[in-house]
Amino acid sequence: MRNLRIGGILLLMLLNINQGLIAKEGDELIGKPAPEWGTLEWMNSQPLELSELADKVVLIRWWTETCPFCSRSAPALNEFHDTFKDKGLVTIGMYHPKPPGPRRQKALEKAVKRLGFEFPIALDMDWRILRRYWLTKGVHRWTSVSFLIDKQGKIRYIHPGGEYYKREGKTQTDAQRSYDELKAMIEKLIAEPAQSETESPD
Repeated sequence: MRNLRIGGILLLMLLNINQGLIAKEGDELIGKPAPEWGTLEWMNSQPLELSELADKVVLIRWWTETCPFCSRSAPALNEFHDTFKDKGLVTIGMYHPKPPGPRRQKALEKAVKRLGFEFPIALDMDWRILRRYWLTKGVHRWTSVSFLIDKQGKIRYIHPGGEYYKREGKTQTDAQRSYDELKAMIEKLIAEPAQSETESPD
């Protein structure tokens, strides 16, 4: 019986060690250049291009008004925007309607106001950018994906979908862990030197 208990403990230890070696969904994209998104309609902002955001850290979250996970993640996005916008973070909400297709402007404005989004909102009405970034890159469970892009324009972190939020208390959920990971990575990327600072002089 004692040997069985020891064997069980060793097995759990090995499983915990190996968890760190298992690739997460989207890990194959880490370190690759983030695609440009081209011409889109925007709310809360003049049109933005990724190339114009060099030396900025960019957080993109795909969302839609009927997604409960997006609603529960909205406070975290608002917090990141408020906390880090003056430190080099640009938060972008990439709206993708379900199903794809046109939506009334007033309905979109109402959804943006309800979620408290004051950061730039890009309208990916036909999912063209979502496909370019995510859906054509493999089989994925979610469309509510988040990408964190560094000052050199490379993908450094992906939350593959669902929700993340701040939660007080001892019991930590997957959503809380994702929130902590994302916030820590934002802080890390903001602290990294800008592209202009890493270029060698002529």
